[in-house]
Amino acid sequence: MLQTVLRYSIDEIRDEARHLVDKGDIDRHQPLYVLCQFIPPREWTCVEFELERCDYLLRDCVGDLLGQEDWSND
Repeated sequence: MLQTVLRYSIDEIRDEARHLVDKGDIDRHQPLYVLCQFIPPREWTCVEFELERCDYLLRDCVGDLLGQEDWSND
C-alpha cells in the first residue's frame, strides 16, 4: 500500500498561522511548536521539516514566521 507524502510550503504554514492568530486561537508571541495542536500528528513532521528547512526553530515566536504586518491608518 502506497502512502501519500504530504508536503507543506512555508507559505501554507504562514497562511495557517496567520489564520489561527486572526481567530485568536494562538498568539504571535507563542512559540512555533504551538501549531502542532492544530495540525494532525501525521502531518506535523512535514510541517516541522519545512520550518527547519527555512531556518525556523520550534522555539521561535509565531510572529517571526508571520513577519511584519502592514496596518492601514483609520
